[in-house]
Amino acid sequence: MSDTPKTTGLDRRAFLKSGAVFAAGAVVTTKVTGFPFVSGARAQEAKTLRYLGTAVNQSTEIAAKVKEDLGITIEYVPVTTDEVTKRIITQPNTFDIVDTEYFSLKKFVPTGNLMGMDAKRIKEFDNITTVFTKGEIDGKKIGDQGTAPWKVLYLEANKSKAFSATPTEWISLIPTTYNADTLGIRPDLIKRPIESWAELLNPEFKGRASILNIPSIGIMDAAMAIEASGKYKYPDKGNMTRDEIDLTIDALIEAKQGGQFRALWSDFNESVNLMASGETVIQSMWSPAVTAVRAKGIDCRFQPLKEGYRAWASGFALPATLEGPKLDAAYEFVNWFLSGWAGAFLNRQGYYSGVLSTAKSAMQPYEWAYWMEGKPAEKDILSPQGQVIAKTGDVRDGGSFNERMGAVACWNAVMDEDAYMVRKWNEFVAA
Repeated sequence: MSDTPKTTGLDRRAFLKSGAVFAAGAVVTTKVTGFPFVSGARAQEAKTLRYLGTAVNQSTEIAAKVKEDLGITIEYVPVTTDEVTKRIITQPNTFDIVDTEYFSLKKFVPTGNLMGMDAKRIKEFDNITTVFTKGEIDGKKIGDQGTAPWKVLYLEANKSKAFSATPTEWISLIPTTYNADTLGIRPDLIKRPIESWAELLNPEFKGRASILNIPSIGIMDAAMAIEASGKYKYPDKGNMTRDEIDLTIDALIEAKQGGQFRALWSDFNESVNLMASGETVIQSMWSPAVTAVRAKGIDCRFQPLKEGYRAWASGFALPATLEGPKLDAAYEFVNWFLSGWAGAFLNRQGYYSGVLSTAKSAMQPYEWAYWMEGKPAEKDILSPQGQVIAKTGDVRDGGSFNERMGAVACWNAVMDEDAYMVRKWNEFVAA
């Protein structure tokens, strides 16, 4: 089981405003296509997939489109990130497909409860972005501290409990979505440029700063700030030694006791409310939370910083026991997900899709130019639900895909000293 305590409220992926659907009845039935012939109850069962994950890719729109295109009913099982890991480890037969994060793989791959995804059955596998397959963008290496996806992408065999250091046919997770995270700021209240992670701990913002209270992520945000301040350079912020954990937590406790933090937030709505009210002006933040503040007519920015971004990535996996028509349906769904429509849907929320070429084909040129090329919006930019989230002439925070993902400094991770880190983080929370 995960050493990370369950947080109160929901995490980023449980709060995307994509209209999460938790019942199969939200979509219309159409004829199933593309499956081996099965009959009766078995046929109906094969057409239904229990989809375990957080809500980042769970929406009424996606479920309806899958039903329309494939005749497959998606039954969402929405839980927190930590609960996904616990279910994979303890209840692997309670889902047919799981959408989980790459940084969690080190916890559950050794259990053998997941099968390797067969690259030969993934139609667009060769077109998956090189961010995942090589750790590169346009041939240039990007930051690999933490659990970078390409370090854990390949397994030694179909039912292997170990990663492969070299490419194989067997894939741990087929990428669904990913992003580069940074700090959120209120430029209207700060009234000067913010260029460094060090500002999170700047006494100038005493009582008006906030940090994320999810240990494995919050400590990396803290490390980005500490390193940016020049106090210490971490060999790997995603895998600290005990001494490095102590150094980081001591700095956080000193800042907290000095009144630096208005709050430690663990809930999406809390982060939005802190920034919208002006109680905080700089904090750990997620892209859709910045969008939510903007939707209230309040100036808020997902701020590019000179030290780079902390990134995360998610992907699909299958339980090791899946077989027959159900296994075929799962592969058909994964192939559909990479074929363009879902990728475009996620890109319009500010995330990135695993196969960029198919997502591009499903977006309008002006949308692609705004979201992926960093160009000024030729028209108002709409969310998947039709809300205006950027005005004509606006430029996406951080610019293009290459600029943002090319500036990743580290990736979400599970440290070797994870249990110790969580204990120390709890000391910070209690201080």
